[in-house]
Amino acid sequence: MNYIAYRELMETLVSQKKSTGTDQSEIRVNFTALNHQRMKRLDKKGEILDVHQETIKGYKNPMKWVVLAESWCGDAAQILPYINKVAQLNDNIVLDVLLRDENLELMDAHLTNGGRAIPKLIAFDAANNVIAKFGPRPNEATQMVVDFKANHGAVTDELKKDLQVWYTKNKGVNIVENLVQAIFEAVAV
Repeated sequence: MNYIAYRELMETLVSQKKSTGTDQSEIRVNFTALNHQRMKRLDKKGEILDVHQETIKGYKNPMKWVVLAESWCGDAAQILPYINKVAQLNDNIVLDVLLRDENLELMDAHLTNGGRAIPKLIAFDAANNVIAKFGPRPNEATQMVVDFKANHGAVTDELKKDLQVWYTKNKGVNIVENLVQAIFEAVAV
């Protein structure tokens, strides 16, 4: 589905008090509702810095971006709106969003450190060759997780809250920087 269809799906899920996937636990339903609000805010207020816009707009080759995500994923809620904004800046990019749990074969072909971490963007060229990947987090957020796990052994609710605060304060800058590095600079011709 395209990004608009994904956002409409989230809105429907929220109105039905549901989540994507088979796990319809209260926590996943609540995260879906929270993430819908986060994405709504970022769709409206998220911005791409001019320096990145030039690079994005200057890329001339067609690409298809497939992003694996789920409605309950806090990282996807913070990152996917920026991926969409980047894709909108270049007519050569087609963006599709797939639900991870409905596309495990594709997910399993693009694991992160052996795990099904999302969101995961896979960029394909016109011949359907994988040319780049991005995700599941920008490098600063990834380092926060690595450091926290080293000190505490596992991801906790405290870290999840800290990550959401970091995303809000960073305003997508690290997301877009890493996306530009991973996609546009990596495949520049």
